[in-house]
Amino acid sequence: MMSLLSHNTENSFQETKSIMNPNAGEWKPSVNAAAWTPGQGFQVPTPAPAAAPVVAVAAATQTPEHQESTMSDIDENDPLWQAVLKIAEGDREKALTMINDPDSLANYPEVEAILAAGVGGDDAMDIAEGGDDATDQFAKDVDDKLKIDDVPTSAPDYDDDDDDNGDTLEIDPSTLKEGDPREHMNLVFIGHVDAGKSTLSGSILYITENVDKRTIERYEKEAKERNRESWFLAFIMDTNEEERAKGKTVEVGKAHFETVDKRYTILDAPGHKNYVPNMIMGASQADIGVLVISARKGEFETGFDRGGQTREHALLAKTLGVSHLVVVVNKMDDPTVQWSKQRYDECVTKLRPFLKQCGFTIKKEVKFIPISGLSGANVKDEVDPAVCSWWKQSWTSGENNTNQPSLLRLFDSLEIQGRDPAAPLRIPVLDRYTDRGTIAMGKVESGIVRPGMTVTVMPTRSEYKVDAVWANEDPVAGARPGENVLIKLNGAGTEDVRKGYVLCTEPPCRAVDKIIAKIYLSDMPENTKIMTAGFQAVFHAHCCEEECTIVKIFETTNKKGQVVKNARFASVEMQCICMIEVARSVPVEKYDDYPFLGRFTLRTEGKTIAIGIITKLPPKKA
Repeated sequence: MMSLLSHNTENSFQETKSIMNPNAGEWKPSVNAAAWTPGQGFQVPTPAPAAAPVVAVAAATQTPEHQESTMSDIDENDPLWQAVLKIAEGDREKALTMINDPDSLANYPEVEAILAAGVGGDDAMDIAEGGDDATDQFAKDVDDKLKIDDVPTSAPDYDDDDDDNGDTLEIDPSTLKEGDPREHMNLVFIGHVDAGKSTLSGSILYITENVDKRTIERYEKEAKERNRESWFLAFIMDTNEEERAKGKTVEVGKAHFETVDKRYTILDAPGHKNYVPNMIMGASQADIGVLVISARKGEFETGFDRGGQTREHALLAKTLGVSHLVVVVNKMDDPTVQWSKQRYDECVTKLRPFLKQCGFTIKKEVKFIPISGLSGANVKDEVDPAVCSWWKQSWTSGENNTNQPSLLRLFDSLEIQGRDPAAPLRIPVLDRYTDRGTIAMGKVESGIVRPGMTVTVMPTRSEYKVDAVWANEDPVAGARPGENVLIKLNGAGTEDVRKGYVLCTEPPCRAVDKIIAKIYLSDMPENTKIMTAGFQAVFHAHCCEEECTIVKIFETTNKKGQVVKNARFASVEMQCICMIEVARSVPVEKYDDYPFLGRFTLRTEGKTIAIGIITKLPPKKA
C-alpha cells in the first residue's frame, strides 16, 4: 500500500501510474507545502470570518481562486475520490485533505480495495484530467452503489414526479396485463369465537396446495409444544404471537387460493366481540360470507344465544353487502356429533328464522353444508359415505338449498350480480400507506381503474392522477369490479387519502353530514331500552366510521305492522324512518343508486344495535 503511494521513489510511482491511469500526470509536492509529520491528525476547519479554511497540504499559500480551481478540477466519478468523500461524510475539504495524506488512507479497507483493483486514485490525488473506459465504468458502478438509497424497494412505479432526484421508473404499458380473466371473489369467514374459522381457512389453503407439507409439519410441532394439537392449521392464518398463544384471531387475515374456474381471497375475521370493528373492516370487502358455526354440543348454543357473536356477525354480513351466505356447520366429526343428521338439522332449523329476520332471502342467498375443517372432509372432496351416509342424498335432492357435494364446488357455483364495469368508478379506501408515494388500498365496487386516469377523492373533492395499479400485488393495466387493488396517487399525501374516503370518477359520490334512512332496531344497550331523538351511536358505512346522532324519528313500524307517524321513540324489533346527523361529512349514496355505498350499521357500547339503508340525501348545493 505504502509503495503504491510513495512520492519519494520514482520507480514505484511509475509502476503505480501504469496500474492506475496511464494518462495521468506526475504528482509533485508544492514547494510551499507545510512541514508534515507522519501519522499526524487532521481536523475539519471551523468557520471563522477572519481566517481562510485549510483545504489541502499547501492551503497556506494558495489563493482563493486556486482553491476553487482545485475543487472544480476533481473528477467526481473517480472511485478513490468517491470513497474518500464518503469516508469524510460529504465534507469535500476534509476529503481533499485526506487525499493529500496517503498514509492516513491506509487505515481504510475500502481505499485499499480500490487501489488493489488497480483503478482510480491518480485523478483524485493529482487533480488531473483523463481516464480510460474501464476506469470510467468502474467509477460509475461505485457511484451507483453510493446511491443505493435511491433504488426503489417497492412494486414497479410508472411515474414518480415527487421523487427528489427526478428519477422515474418507467414501465412499458404494453407489457402490462389486464389481469386474470377468471372471476375474483372475496370470502369473509365469520362466526363465534372458536367455531373453527382460522382452521377452516388454513385447511382450504393446505388442500389447494398453497401451503407445503414441511410448513404444516412445523406448525404441527409448534402446536404440540403449546398442548394445542388441533390448532396447527389455524397457525397458517394466525401469524402473530398473541393470536397463537390465545388461539384467538385479532386482525383480519388475508390469503389467496384459486380453482380452475375462479380466484378467491380469504378474509379470516376475528370472532371475539372485542374485535368486531376489525370484523366489519373485513366484511366490508366481502362478496360471500362464510358463517362458520360449531356443531359440537354446547358450542353452537353459546354462539347463537343472545350475547354470542353468531347473531351479530350474520346481521353485519347482510348489512355490509355480502351477496351470498354459506352457513358451514363445522366440527361434524366431533365425538359429540359423529356426523349426526339430527344435530345438523337442529342447527339449520334454529338459524333459518334468524337469518330471514336479518334480511336474507333463504332460498336464493343462503346455503347450508356440513364439514370438518380439521380433517378436510367435505371441503374439497365429498365426505366418504361410510362416514356420513345421508349427505349424498341430501345434496343431490337440493335439500337446504345446496346442490353441490363439497364446499369448494359450492363456492364455484355461486354467481355475483350487480358488478358493472361501465358504471362510474367507486373504490372505498380501506387503508393507505407511503412507499415512494401514497398508495391507497381498496376494492373496486364499480367501474374500471387504469393507470393514467384522474380520480376524485371524496369527501375532500381533491383530484389526483393514478400512476399505477396493482391487483394481488401484480401491476396491471386495469382492474375490474371485485378486484382488491393498490393504487398509487400522484401528488397525494397520507393526510389527503384516509380510510373511509371513496375514489370516484365523474360524477363523484355525495359527501353529506345528514341522511334520511330506514333502520331496523335489533338491540339496545343494557341501560337504554328505547331510542329517541338525541340518541348517539357510531355510524359504519362501507369502510368509514363516524359518530352520529339521531335527529328526528319520522315514523315507526312494529312487528305487527302498525305504523306510528311522528313517533317519539323506537324500541327493539321496530323499523323506523329517521334523520341521522354525522359529526363530519361522509361519502355515501342512496341505496337504490349504489347499494354498496347505501348500507350502514349503528353500534354503541360494543354491540350492533341497528342496520339500515339510506333512502334520501340532502339536495345538492347550486
